[in-house]
Amino acid sequence: MSLSSLALIENWPVPTAAAGVVRADGAVLGTHGPTAHRFHLASVTKPLAAYAALVAYEEGAIDLDEPAGPPGATVRHLLAHTSGLAFDEHRVMAPPGDRRLYSNAGFEQLGDHIAKATEIPFPEYLRQAVLEPLGMADTVLEGSPAKDGVSTVADLLRFAAEVQAPRLLDPRTVLDAMTVQFPGTKGVLPGYGHQNPNDWGLGFEIRGAKSPHWTGSSSSARTFGHFGQSGTFLWIDPDAGLACVALTDRPFGSWAAEVWPAFTDRVLGETKA
Repeated sequence: MSLSSLALIENWPVPTAAAGVVRADGAVLGTHGPTAHRFHLASVTKPLAAYAALVAYEEGAIDLDEPAGPPGATVRHLLAHTSGLAFDEHRVMAPPGDRRLYSNAGFEQLGDHIAKATEIPFPEYLRQAVLEPLGMADTVLEGSPAKDGVSTVADLLRFAAEVQAPRLLDPRTVLDAMTVQFPGTKGVLPGYGHQNPNDWGLGFEIRGAKSPHWTGSSSSARTFGHFGQSGTFLWIDPDAGLACVALTDRPFGSWAAEVWPAFTDRVLGETKA
């Protein structure tokens, strides 16, 4: 089955774009563009890093509620952007759990914590725990677990299928990851301003009632995923039973805020038909 809605990426003002949709049963409903092209993921790296953290948790290397990051914070705080760390500085801005401060530094401290616990450099741990088992041979972490992943649409569709029907993790762990952590916490969603509440799970942003938002007006409140400043996104809509990946090589900006929601609505409308 092919999806005509995916062809909308041809109208995006970007040099290169690729997209795909995968169902919860792992069936790829359609792709468009160069699905083997390797794109810089920017913050779409975070869900991959978070999944590796959850593998480390299930292996007993770490506990979600053990101390990690700044004083008083835990692994869970780091995953849910409530550790109080600044965006791109290893500087404490608020007490843990007080605000949703989106933090690359928090994910970097998470990676350091897991590397210390497992005695494996985090990029290698991610490869062993997630990428290799899922056959994501074209995906690599080249530095920060917050933003330095490189991948393809084909590989991320494998990851999106895994999240919808977990084999590497207990489904209850994934349910926790897509459930709001520290409910009622407010904060800024990068690119979209202040949100109250600013719902996040464990490494995944949750749509909830946020407005404006980068997903579609027809996306369910349970939709979760991530977008990246390199012009990339991955969302999973449990109510629709599918996930969508779109990767580009133009930095996020007003162009993306304009075309992404309509694209998502067209994808959802076509798959429901």
